[in-house]
Amino acid sequence: MTKDFLRPHMGRINGHPVLMVDGKPLILLAGEVHNSNSSSLAYMEQVWEKADALGMNCLLLPVTWELTEPEEGKFNFSIVRGLIEQARRYGKKISFLWFGAWKNAQCYYAPEWVKTDPARFHRAQVVKGKSFIYNSDFYDMPYSSLSYLCEETCRADARAFGRLMAYIREIDSGEHTVVSVQVENETGLMGAAREHSDEADALFAAPVPQDFADYMHSHRGEAMDVVKDALEKGKASGTWEKVFGDQAEEIFSAYHIALYVNAVAEAGKKEYPLPFTVNCWLNKPGEAPGSYPSGGPVSQMMEVWRYCAPNIDIFAPDIYVPNFTEVCEEYTRNGNPLYIPECATHGYAGARAVLCVGRYHGICYSPFGFEDMGEPFTSQQMVLFGADVTDPALQTPQDVEVYGKLNRMLGSMMPLLTEKYGTEDLQASSGEISDTAAFEMGDYRICASFRKKAGVCLVLRVSENGFYLIVQDVSLSFQSANPEKPGIDILALEEGAFADGVWQPGRRLNGDEAVLNTYEGPAMLRVKLFVYS
Repeated sequence: MTKDFLRPHMGRINGHPVLMVDGKPLILLAGEVHNSNSSSLAYMEQVWEKADALGMNCLLLPVTWELTEPEEGKFNFSIVRGLIEQARRYGKKISFLWFGAWKNAQCYYAPEWVKTDPARFHRAQVVKGKSFIYNSDFYDMPYSSLSYLCEETCRADARAFGRLMAYIREIDSGEHTVVSVQVENETGLMGAAREHSDEADALFAAPVPQDFADYMHSHRGEAMDVVKDALEKGKASGTWEKVFGDQAEEIFSAYHIALYVNAVAEAGKKEYPLPFTVNCWLNKPGEAPGSYPSGGPVSQMMEVWRYCAPNIDIFAPDIYVPNFTEVCEEYTRNGNPLYIPECATHGYAGARAVLCVGRYHGICYSPFGFEDMGEPFTSQQMVLFGADVTDPALQTPQDVEVYGKLNRMLGSMMPLLTEKYGTEDLQASSGEISDTAAFEMGDYRICASFRKKAGVCLVLRVSENGFYLIVQDVSLSFQSANPEKPGIDILALEEGAFADGVWQPGRRLNGDEAVLNTYEGPAMLRVKLFVYS
């Protein structure tokens, strides 16, 4: 095998995008730590232990510009080295999160020497002439951000990120502990749809670069409806407003932010070309750009980002909204793999992990602040995460033991699961989607009735009539899907688990249990069926 084949990279199985590590597909059953925890190696020891309890194989860990380059041109990677060494000791992978110019659409993690030199590193003018506001669209939060138009900031950010990737290559290219890297965090502009400096106004009044306008028009069939409608009404060339109409300001921001992020990513790829992701703070229906970070890689801006940021491999949603499956559908359009770097630790978290793998054949599922899993959400957390306080999932924290069991089941089946990525032989549904589900595979129909919203069922077909299932809070029944052979028998039904890739049977279920077929806590089943006329 070549070195490049073993290095973490994006590959395909059955035409479906997957993350390849050491020549094999890897699903990241992950967790993202609270922002500050990865800045202390001593503090992280307890975090790795919690990850073990939750069956996680990867942690998403911030690496901040302020600690990486505390003085301009002087770099310190001691924390990076320490985190990698800890991950190896605990047998886990890392996806690093580069908190550079942006974190939650602000410049929280820029170094002191950047923050204190606004003449060189320009701040965004949300309001004309003002680089600091209290954001009335978001709880009057004090707000300031670095300008996405400042070339000096971009050069400095890109240089630091390039040095980070060179260091990771130096100490990890033979081990492959680090498997992906997020470039910036929740980019965008709050408080307005675009910047309002003199420079921004002049660029906005100028013609749209023609190659970009041509691309957007030629790809309008792939765009979300709101952008598609604007393109159909707009002109083929001209100013931003003439080409993009009422979407012009957000597209303008997305264009320049994506170019900035691509320049940072390009500097990193030249040093060590791992898979790169970008994440986004989602918009809600009816929200205006600026109420959420305008110009970030939200679903309606994905075509802009595809054009402007070719060095980004994956566009990833941070999901704290009730319409989980709708967001997953939006982020699996046009071949984008599902990679969820942040989501809530509420009562649906475990079921959604199973859905991510079984329904969307996802690459990563990662609850944010997983250290607190099992604890109730506070009202302050709901505000910061943009959570809908009416979401019923928030009423119940995710049970830690249950989550760990589900994660370990998924992890133990990983080679079997990834072999079926991109096929109808791997399906899943949950009570969050519907009260019932029917999975048709060949001659067989496996029916699930969910006892709770957090109930879930994953079905994996491994032979003509052989199946593995992961179930929770569900009742099952089996039917023939072949009208010429309406009869069906359960030839074998047993509980069990995989150990080192080998199925270890538990109870053989028959008689009353085969008829009732109801499961409360997480269970893994092996089923063999037979249809006849």
